[in-house]
Amino acid sequence: MKKIINEPADVVAEALRGVAAAHPELLRVQTDPAVIVRADAPVTGKVAVVSGGGSGHEPLHGGFVGSGMLAAAVPGAVFTSPTPDAVQAAITATHGGAGALLVVKNYTGDVLNFETAAELAAVEDVDVRSVIVDDDVAVKDSTHTAGRRGVGGTLMVEKIVGAAAERGASLDECEALARKVVSQVRSMGMALTAPTVPHAGQPSFELAPDEMEIGIGIHGEPGRARVPMGTADEIVAQLLDPILEDLPFAEGDDVLLFTNSMGGTPQLELYLAHGVAERLLAERGITVRRRLVGPYVTSLEMQGMSLTLLKLDDELTELWDAPVHTAALHW
Repeated sequence: MKKIINEPADVVAEALRGVAAAHPELLRVQTDPAVIVRADAPVTGKVAVVSGGGSGHEPLHGGFVGSGMLAAAVPGAVFTSPTPDAVQAAITATHGGAGALLVVKNYTGDVLNFETAAELAAVEDVDVRSVIVDDDVAVKDSTHTAGRRGVGGTLMVEKIVGAAAERGASLDECEALARKVVSQVRSMGMALTAPTVPHAGQPSFELAPDEMEIGIGIHGEPGRARVPMGTADEIVAQLLDPILEDLPFAEGDDVLLFTNSMGGTPQLELYLAHGVAERLLAERGITVRRRLVGPYVTSLEMQGMSLTLLKLDDELTELWDAPVHTAALHW
C-alpha cells in the first residue's frame, strides 16, 4: 500500500485539520465528534441541509459545505457511517429555528444512524426530516444496503435543495423538492481497479488486467457483472442503457449529465467518456441542458467512473444554476 498518510487510524482526523486550514472562509471543523460546519452557521430562519457518510468519497460531503449547498457534513471513518451523536451535533450547530433536512445515502448504517440522530433532535424540539437517496440502478439489496444504493445523485439533491434553502424555502418545501430530485435521478458506475482502505492495507477486490466490474458501489462493493475490458464506447453504453431504461428517460427529455471519476480516472479519459455519453443521448433525442464532469463522488483511488442523469424541468434547472460557493463547487 502506497498512500500519503501517517498512521492509518489517524487519516480522517488529520485530513479534517487540513480541510479547516485550507478553507477558513467557508467552513469550520468541530472535533469529538467530527463535524464540518458552514462558517456562518447557524443562520436564523434558514433550513439547515445536513448530509454525511463515510470518509473516502471526497469531495462528497465536506467539499459541499458552504453558501448555496450544505450547512454541515458529518464525516465517519473511511467507508464507515458517522455515529448518531455526530449527526446530532451537526443539527445542533446549524439549525436556525426553521428545522433541518437530512440527505442520507441509502446504506444501512447511514440510514439507521441518521434516523437515530433525528429522533434525538426531536426530543430537543428541532423539526428534522430525512430523505433517502437511492439512485443506483445497478443492484438491489447489495452488501451495504436494503434496496438501491445512494451514489452520484446525492450531489444533485444537496445542490438543488441547498439552493432552495438559501432562498428561504420552508422545511416542507425543501423536503418535497428533495423527494422530487430523488424520483428523477439515476446513476450507475464501473471500476477498472479496486480502492484500498488505509486500515485494511489491501484492495477491496481483485480484477485481472483484462477485466472490469460493471455496477460497482462507492465502497468497492461488487456490481452486476465482471466482464472483459471494453472500449470507451462500450463502457459508456453499458452504464447509460440501464439508466435510461430505469426511469425511463425518453426522447424529448432535458437532462443534467454528471460524468464522475471514482477517484483515479484522469480527466483526459473522463472527458472522452463524457463526449461519448453526450453523443449517445443525442442519438436518442435526449437533450443535455446542464453538465458536470470531474471527481466529485469518489471511492478513494479507484480507477473507474459513473454516470448520473437527472431529468430537468424549469424549477430544477433554475436551482441548479443558482450561486454556490463551496470548496468543491463554485459558480
